[in-house]
Amino acid sequence: MILRLLEMSERSPPDAFPDVEEALREPNGLLAIGGDLSAERLLCAYRRGIFPWFSEGQPVLWWAPDPRAALLPENLHVSRSLRKTLRRGRITLSADIAFSRVIRQCAMPRAASRETWITGTMIEAYRRLHALGFAKSIEAWQDGELVGGLYGVTLGRVFFGESMFSLVPDASKAALVGLAGLGYELIDCQIPSSHLTTLGAVDMPRRVFNAHLERWCVSDFRAPSGVLPPFAT
Repeated sequence: MILRLLEMSERSPPDAFPDVEEALREPNGLLAIGGDLSAERLLCAYRRGIFPWFSEGQPVLWWAPDPRAALLPENLHVSRSLRKTLRRGRITLSADIAFSRVIRQCAMPRAASRETWITGTMIEAYRRLHALGFAKSIEAWQDGELVGGLYGVTLGRVFFGESMFSLVPDASKAALVGLAGLGYELIDCQIPSSHLTTLGAVDMPRRVFNAHLERWCVSDFRAPSGVLPPFAT
């Protein structure tokens, strides 16, 4: 049986997504196509465990993979070498001080590829969410320079991670440690990978992941911004 993806337009209601159980198995999680990146549509999507992921020149593609890579903050694995880096205190952390700089660094092509999925349209969409209080960044600083960080969407006690970058060893991992200490109950990592597994992420069945969203996205919790406290021994 050939399944036809829902095609949305910019005029489609923000919540016009099909049930996530209708997502394709191959490619894993592809659920819908089209629409736009308005704040209303993005928030409706994330609350239902759906996120956009597409390349320049493509229509917006919406995903809800099964399983879902997710991290319970208390299960974050801090390696001995990372712990040593944090104890030295050369890397300091902050939240929401340089959101635009973080997302633009994340959009820079990686060494292995000249392409990026974080298009100009994506950058502007998440900057709007940040202005509304629904997107957050964690910054890692060394000698006054931005050397790493991450950003994502924040709804209640759930942080939906989007991307991270690192210009010096352990900078993005340090940012993740800072994020894990802010009071979130769940950190969405989207796509499973061996790297995320080493940090403590697990492959969570989609139904379990979405059950967590129903419980924790409704919280009125707001994580702090500004300079974050140093790493606790």
